[in-house]
Amino acid sequence: MTAMIESLAVGDTAELSRTITAREVELFAEATGDNNPVHLDDEVAARSQFGGRIAHGMLTAGIVSAAIASRLPGPGAIYLGQTLRFTRPVRIGDTVNVRLEVLEIIAAKRRVRLATVCTNQHGESVLEGEATVMVPDERAPPGG
Repeated sequence: MTAMIESLAVGDTAELSRTITAREVELFAEATGDNNPVHLDDEVAARSQFGGRIAHGMLTAGIVSAAIASRLPGPGAIYLGQTLRFTRPVRIGDTVNVRLEVLEIIAAKRRVRLATVCTNQHGESVLEGEATVMVPDERAPPGG
């Protein structure tokens, strides 16, 4: 169920986890045209500073978007902005854990500011930032 602005409180949190597969990295490259060999070519990536293939940073950021759309504030939320800082590479097979936390509520504009933090399966930070999101008005009809 979608959260209404009145039901949110500073400090509310939500989480979502997803394991990154080689196929998802390939599909992301196909969808965006970002064919950097560090994402797609085992040989080239092995010689890089990362020592192997890594996922696109924006693929990781996309999981943040999925958490916003499905968890907090939920379906119908409108993503207005995001700051991102990639702190560690995400490797194929890593599990990305997204944690959202409400930092500020701007009720008059139906907006919330969220901390967006992603960690890997070892608890290491891979992405940090903040998102600004418009909270849907549940009185609006679906799709409208």
